[in-house]
Amino acid sequence: MTSYQNKIDEIDFSQVRKVDFDLEDVVYFDTAASIFINSLIHKLTQKNITSNIITTNKDILDTLELVLKSKKTSQAIPEETRPNFLNIIGENTYLYYSGFVAFMAFIGQLFATKINTLKTIKNIRFKEIAFEINESAIKALGIISLTSFLIGLVVAYQSAYQLKIYGANIFIVDMLGISMLRELAPLMTAIVIAGRSGSAFTAQIGAMKITEELDAMRTMGFDPYIFLVLPRIIALMIAMPILIFVADIMSVFGGLLVAVIDLDISPQLFIDRFNDVVAAKHFFIGIGKGPFFAFIIASIGVYRGLEVKDDTQSIGFNTTKSVVESIFAVIICDAIFSILFTNLGI
Repeated sequence: MTSYQNKIDEIDFSQVRKVDFDLEDVVYFDTAASIFINSLIHKLTQKNITSNIITTNKDILDTLELVLKSKKTSQAIPEETRPNFLNIIGENTYLYYSGFVAFMAFIGQLFATKINTLKTIKNIRFKEIAFEINESAIKALGIISLTSFLIGLVVAYQSAYQLKIYGANIFIVDMLGISMLRELAPLMTAIVIAGRSGSAFTAQIGAMKITEELDAMRTMGFDPYIFLVLPRIIALMIAMPILIFVADIMSVFGGLLVAVIDLDISPQLFIDRFNDVVAAKHFFIGIGKGPFFAFIIASIGVYRGLEVKDDTQSIGFNTTKSVVESIFAVIICDAIFSILFTNLGI
């Protein structure tokens, strides 16, 4: 086609008043040829040269007419302009606001479904809740125990060096007991669960959305909130205090090893001091944070799963956001608890 165009461009049409296109012997005529001829006729018309199509083949005439009607004039592509600083701030603010409103709508629907479901015991999915407890808690005991043990070991070891300088070895029990039971054990447990179970919730529900299983459930009359969302949230709220309890034991045990090996404190002295100086309220405060942390992690994980679009890349994107947002929300919640309990003198 390019060679024909070059040959036509070489023709001098200054002395021509009419051009005939003899297509009588043409056997095959496609839209590309039609576009070429229509473009040539348009150029000739601009030069005040009349054109005439010679053919008795109706298909050729229809193709020429179809292309002529469908032809659209091209528009100039506007140059891309870089957004200024205020535009970027405005767009990001609107995105965060829209995401927050959508999440609040999800929480509202979640609470409404939860209230309606818990009206009667028969609506509670005990089998699904037990399955999710096994997946979220029982299978996580190993990593929670190891992580808490190492955290207690590291904190106690780093503190032991400073305490030995001032001869205050025994105070490692006070520091370790209060910090672990009240703050570090619940926080570290929540962070590990956010990376393990929260991301799993997002990936599972996201995959179900891509494969249209959620749409199939709605078509069959099953509410995904009752069968998928609530069991995961309730299971994690039940399991989190248990995991925190295990984390408390393992972290204190890690500190006990350091106290015995590095500070020459006997296990009996450590336990006696622990009973004397560490009040039970610190333990209950740490355990009480568990359901709140679990609700935050499970809600964000499930919400991000429902936000997955129809592509696998969206699963990875929302899973990452689920973990980051869960950890950030847990830290914010823990800070609020710390400020609240301190001001209340608890």
